[in-house]
Amino acid sequence: MKELQLFDGNLPVEKITNEWYNNFKNSNYGAIITFVGVVRDEDNIEGLSFDIYEPILNSWFNSWQKKANDKNAIVLMAHSKGDVLNHESSYIAAVCSPKRRVALEMIDEFVEDFKANAPIWKYDIKNSKRVYAEDRSTPIEGAGILN
Repeated sequence: MKELQLFDGNLPVEKITNEWYNNFKNSNYGAIITFVGVVRDEDNIEGLSFDIYEPILNSWFNSWQKKANDKNAIVLMAHSKGDVLNHESSYIAAVCSPKRRVALEMIDEFVEDFKANAPIWKYDIKNSKRVYAEDRSTPIEGAGILN
């Protein structure tokens, strides 16, 4: 099972989270903490759409996996590519750890760092068109003209 999974469209939440639980429940982790992000119905959007630059995402994710491994934990993540309508999921993250405190702290840090630094570009879907959500985007350090 891949620890980083990308899907076209909305995420099959129950399938992903059940698979993670079933794969890791017997691995002697005392905590499996999951975060599920759901697209909110706000600002007259129909949903969100996502573009991902996978080489940088893989590098970012691998650095987090190393941080987790240093604490005898692992991180898991699933994210959507393309369109995700309101009330559907575009992002799931999890931390598995022998100790709950490590998992609780790491899921918070991971989700916040993802929001700030992952190379994923977000668009609002309005009138069935993608509109770049610049006001909710964060420049990626070293991204040149995208800065």
